[in-house]
Amino acid sequence: MPTPYPAETLLIEGTDAIAFAQAQFSSQVNSLSSSQWQFSAWLDPQGRVRALFHLARLADDRLLLLLRGGSATAMVDALRRFMFRSKLTLTALSPRALTTGPAQPMHAVHEDAETLSLGCGTHSMRITNADQGDDAWRLPQLHAGWPWLPVQRLNELLPPALSLHRLQAVAIDKGCYPGQEIVARLHYRGGNKRHLHGVILSQAANAGEVLRRDERDIGCLLNVISNDNSIEALALLNDDVVAQANDGRLNAFDDHGSIRLVTTWPE
Repeated sequence: MPTPYPAETLLIEGTDAIAFAQAQFSSQVNSLSSSQWQFSAWLDPQGRVRALFHLARLADDRLLLLLRGGSATAMVDALRRFMFRSKLTLTALSPRALTTGPAQPMHAVHEDAETLSLGCGTHSMRITNADQGDDAWRLPQLHAGWPWLPVQRLNELLPPALSLHRLQAVAIDKGCYPGQEIVARLHYRGGNKRHLHGVILSQAANAGEVLRRDERDIGCLLNVISNDNSIEALALLNDDVVAQANDGRLNAFDDHGSIRLVTTWPE
């Protein structure tokens, strides 16, 4: 079946490409070697995740971003406001297909004339000009706790809730970047009360849905994958609600569904 997740990509190219990305994004871009990728994010001043992405260094002065949710065009338009006199170009590429490739070393990047592959260990993600993609890559990434952000959840979630420190998508010990003060405060002083969980749902649901209990917002769904045997999802859940789980099960949601907790990831 065609994947509902096209490859939304953008390029940052030029003499100041790395310095610009280091100043804007939350990961240690300076440490990224050519032909490697890392998780990274762009935060707003309040520390909320505006975009989550694979950041690939294609050359010394050339970066490619594969967004895990959102629009490349919208991100380029927003980033241009921070270019000032930087010597670089920002280009939103036309959406392409995402397909699943063979196993490649984690964080490896391979580029040829028609395809760019990102190594993910047990598989690879291939960005191609094919007519349609596939979604076989989605399940192993769900099991690994790699969030894909629905449009309605952009600009509202904090990095600790998405377990971005575990993915090395946020750095505490680098210079200033948007939201860095909030990231550091949450890391050193705590205060995050919502965490990422792998769950099994009792009934069909859509990515981005808010979960409610007694008319109270207690979390939301991110990745959701339905198959013949189960409905699996990544969910952000309030810690106080998770503490009420009975043998790993949470019941009596306002939609009368239930959730079985499978995996919990740290911040």
